[in-house]
Amino acid sequence: MSHVHAGHPARPAPGTERPRRFVPRLRYELLACATRGHELVGLDADLTPDDALVAREESGARWHRCLRCDSWLPLPPPAAGGGGRIGRLEDIEVPLRGRPLRDRYVLRLIALDRAVHVIVLAALAAVILVYATHHHVLDAFFTRVLKDLQGGVGGPVHSSGGTLLSELHHVMAIRTRNLYIAGALVAAYAALEATEMVGLWLGRRWAEYLTFLATVVFIPYEVYELSRAVSWLKGLTLLINVAIAVYLLLAKRLFGLRGGARAEEREREQDTGWPAVRRATWWLADAPPPPPGADAATGP
Repeated sequence: MSHVHAGHPARPAPGTERPRRFVPRLRYELLACATRGHELVGLDADLTPDDALVAREESGARWHRCLRCDSWLPLPPPAAGGGGRIGRLEDIEVPLRGRPLRDRYVLRLIALDRAVHVIVLAALAAVILVYATHHHVLDAFFTRVLKDLQGGVGGPVHSSGGTLLSELHHVMAIRTRNLYIAGALVAAYAALEATEMVGLWLGRRWAEYLTFLATVVFIPYEVYELSRAVSWLKGLTLLINVAIAVYLLLAKRLFGLRGGARAEEREREQDTGWPAVRRATWWLADAPPPPPGADAATGP
């Protein structure tokens, strides 16, 4: 049953409307509720008219409102002598919703990308450092194997240019000191990526700046590599890094763009907390109508 004010037609609940553009809008609230469950309050409470924003009884049914996705769910009433009152709504924490919830998902997706980088770089650093530690032993072993392979077929004891053996020979010729330096640099870069990963997962502002700078500094090199030899992996890597840089710069308003951190904080306050819940439930008698273009949830 819907309660609609005259002049303010109700819009369908999130996820039930028909797409009106080529790319449908992704409802992150529904995604979060699908994976973590709905955020309901007062399941065992005795309801009062003051609780109508989050739970109500109508036509013999008891409806509870999800504080994240604004869906109303019919649930059985609690046993006789329930668990008291819901209390003041302001004392109940509202989960993330709207653009802040979107940003959490996107930042954690970038953090997972950084996690892959950390695993690959850490493994590479370990291989380089282990090889540097046993460089002379492995060099002697390689020389002995090379002699056995080429001497056994009557060939000369050298490797021709452009072959795998030639590349291995060049690797063996690298000085041990340079190997340690290379291993330390790769390990340091892995630590930098791990710092980005943790900061982005926790939604820290400094991690957004760090990730942006660490990403854009390699884009010219990636463009150069792609111009030398085109491959789908290089192209995909460049596309992902450009998308990350553009998102952080514009959507997260870095370096003061689009109002900077203050504008983002105002946006966060608009989309979170009880004021946002009340704006999404403008069809209630005690709630103001939504601004033009705002989303609104239908009632039970």
